[in-house]
Amino acid sequence: MEKEFLTLIQKGFPVSQRPFADLAEKLESNEDDVLDLYRSLKERKVIRQTSAIFDTKSLGYKSSLVAFKTDNIDEAAAIINTHPGVSHNYERDNPFNLWFTIAVAPDSKLGLEKTVELLAKKTGAKRYVILPTKKMFKISVQLDVKGDRAKKERLRRSKKEPMTMEHIHYELVRALQKDIEPFKEPFAPVVEELGIDYETLSKEVERMKKAGLMRRFAAILYHRKAGFTANAMVVWKVPEDSAEEIGETVAAYSAVSHCYLRPVYPEWPYPLFSMVHGKSREEVESIVEEMAEEIGVNEYDYLYSTREFKKVRIRYFSPEFEEWESGYA
Repeated sequence: MEKEFLTLIQKGFPVSQRPFADLAEKLESNEDDVLDLYRSLKERKVIRQTSAIFDTKSLGYKSSLVAFKTDNIDEAAAIINTHPGVSHNYERDNPFNLWFTIAVAPDSKLGLEKTVELLAKKTGAKRYVILPTKKMFKISVQLDVKGDRAKKERLRRSKKEPMTMEHIHYELVRALQKDIEPFKEPFAPVVEELGIDYETLSKEVERMKKAGLMRRFAAILYHRKAGFTANAMVVWKVPEDSAEEIGETVAAYSAVSHCYLRPVYPEWPYPLFSMVHGKSREEVESIVEEMAEEIGVNEYDYLYSTREFKKVRIRYFSPEFEEWESGYA
């Protein structure tokens, strides 16, 4: 049942009054056993966090992947990590050795480029490249713990239903970023704090999903504890005229969780980025070799992470963003 449960909550965790009872029904189990299983998986650090996964751009934030070339990586990473919009920060096996994702708030006075420039100066970075998303083909971290997914899957994209964010939605964004605790009614603090009922909570969450503001409400796992001990950011040097077609092909592989087109620079000629997961480095490289043969591309590189400096969810609409900027005013 453990693998069934992990597969289920990676796809979506119910936003309801008794979510563990809802999950138990699907698993043909009972609420207490499912609750105990969730608690155990949290304690064993298999489940990293269960919360809303929001779309940064749809919320009005400007974000980018950034790569620094630095000699003092530990000090640089510590400085970068102070920014509340930095969600991921890794040392990678490349001359550009420090890679992080950063988002700035809609009302940022510095803006994205100035913020990165400031961080580069503060850290003494020798070179840096800003790599915003030009086209997103896939973003879905769902590890195949059961081992029964097809090697390639059809990409599904639903049409967004535009909506205007109201006060309640900003409150929901703040509240639903918190990790789900192992209680029978984990959303009770949310409905009490916002003065709403569970029907309203479920309805507004669905509206936010359909509008693309929230990608899903789900669990994210610790990769290694879930059996996926290897992952690589694989970058591809692809022709501009066929980049989108190639991106769609790469994204269809179930081992790929992220796939984007990004800008190129004289010192960075790789426009296509894909994150590939496997249970060993050999498995990752076997998948990549198969992809390379299918797409007819032989110029690519592996960026393995050698150290994780930061991996957190951004706290959207938090005063931390303004506080950080005011410290550099």
